[in-house]
Amino acid sequence: MTPRLLAPDEPAPVSIGHWGRRSPFLLACDHAGRRIPAALGRLGVSEPELLRHIAWDIGIWGTSVRIARALDAFLIGQPYSRLVIDNNRPLTSPTLIPEISESTPIPGNAELSDPARGLRISEIFQPYHDRIEREIEAAGRPLLFVAMHSFTNVYKGFERPWHAGVLFNRDQGISRIMLELLRGEPGLVVGENEPYSVSDASDYSAPVHAERRGLPYLEIEIRQDLIATQAGEAEWAERFTRLLPEAWRRFTGESA
Repeated sequence: MTPRLLAPDEPAPVSIGHWGRRSPFLLACDHAGRRIPAALGRLGVSEPELLRHIAWDIGIWGTSVRIARALDAFLIGQPYSRLVIDNNRPLTSPTLIPEISESTPIPGNAELSDPARGLRISEIFQPYHDRIEREIEAAGRPLLFVAMHSFTNVYKGFERPWHAGVLFNRDQGISRIMLELLRGEPGLVVGENEPYSVSDASDYSAPVHAERRGLPYLEIEIRQDLIATQAGEAEWAERFTRLLPEAWRRFTGESA
C-alpha cells in the first residue's frame, strides 16, 4: 500500500474562502491555518506554542475572507501549519520544513527522511500551489495576485513598530502605489520590505506565481495583534476593501 500522510477524513490541503471571480483580485493565504496531520501528532510541540505565530499567520484568514466577500474575489488558503511545511518557501530552502522556529525546536521535523519529506510536499505543498496555478490559467482576465500574511508584533525580543508592510522583489509597480495609499491612512506606520522582504531564495508564492509569468502582485503583511479579534479583522478588511480597488485603478487606469 502506498504510504499516505493525510487520512481520508482530514481536510483537503486547499481551502477556498470565497469563489468570487467578479473582481481582478486573487487572494492567497499561504499560512491560513495551524492544523497538523494526525499522523504527525503535534510534531513534539506543546499546544501553547502551536497557538503562536510560529504555527500560522494569526488573523489573516478571517481578514482575507472578509475582503474577498466584499470584493467578490477568489480566495485560496492552506489550512495546514507552516511547521508541517512552509508553503511560501522554495523546495530547496532549509526552512521549508523547519527544525527550529524562532527559538522553538520542532522535534517532529528533525532528521526527516526523504520519503517523509516527499509526502509533505506531494500531499500539502503541491496541491495548494497547483490550485493557484489552475485559477490563474483559467482566469481569462487581468489579475492581481495578492499574497496575504500577518507578522508577530514581537520577534526575538524586538518590538516591531510597523502596523503593516508591503513586500516586493523585482516588480515594484503596484507595491509603490499601495505603500502610498497605506501611508495616507491616519496613524499607520507602514514598512517597505519590512518586517520581511521577498526574494527567489526565501519566498515561493509571489516569485513563482506572479513574477515568473509577469503577473502584477502585492504581498501584504499585517501585524497580528491588530487582526487577532473579529473587530480587528473587520477594521483591516474594510481598509483593504477600499485600497485594493484604488491601487488597481491607479495601476491600470481602469475601474476595479
